[in-house]
Amino acid sequence: MAGNITDVSDNSFQAEVLENDVPVLVDFWAPWCGPCRVIAPALQEIAEARDDLRIVKLNVDDNQQTAAQYQVLAIPTMILFRNGQEAKRIQGAMPKKRIEAELEPALA
Repeated sequence: MAGNITDVSDNSFQAEVLENDVPVLVDFWAPWCGPCRVIAPALQEIAEARDDLRIVKLNVDDNQQTAAQYQVLAIPTMILFRNGQEAKRIQGAMPKKRIEAELEPALA
């Protein structure tokens, strides 16, 4: 499944993210968000390079319940979930190397 960034929704979040055996990085985004589009290629590269991490996208416009539940007030926000719990939160657009550096301690 490495390399594929899939979409999740309010309905699929529990099964796809919280009940997943591997860590899942959720990219909270919206189509109109410029910085969200800027980080998309970096997230794709990370997804293709790692077998120990799943990356999914959640459109905050279409899935306001989940965004509100995790108090996502600004996008892009990326939240890493491990064993159904929030392990790391990253906010704002940043280069791939910085995203990886932010994630590394939480994935170790």
